[in-house]
Amino acid sequence: MSRVVFVLPALMMSFCAAMVSAKLPPPSDEAKAKAAEAAAKTAYADKVAAYKLCKSMDKVAADYHAAGKKAGKPTPPPVTTPPCTDPGPFVAAAPAAPTAPAKPPLEAAGAHSPPKTATAPPSSNTLRTEPAPNKK
Repeated sequence: MSRVVFVLPALMMSFCAAMVSAKLPPPSDEAKAKAAEAAAKTAYADKVAAYKLCKSMDKVAADYHAAGKKAGKPTPPPVTTPPCTDPGPFVAAAPAAPTAPAKPPLEAAGAHSPPKTATAPPSSNTLRTEPAPNKK
């Protein structure tokens, strides 16, 4: 009985792992566009957060130096840092122009499709009067 208690969960976990590792189909063009827009929005949000953090650090440093001067305590000189850059408003990327459909791949020996469109049937009902030439 105790072996069943340990074996059953292990079998269930291996079954779930096999289901999770199944290969998914490639995303469509629309899904790729949505993912790219989400990535752009995330990058913009990171820039805005960095700008707000920079502004708040500047304010805290200015308050610290002002409070030190007011109390008459010596404060170290402020460290020069690059100015905070405002990222501006979010601008969504323009949608990509539709691409031309790809040409179908060529078959190995052309066995499934002829090089040209057929204009006549491959054989006819007329009989030959001469035998076919021997190919050597």
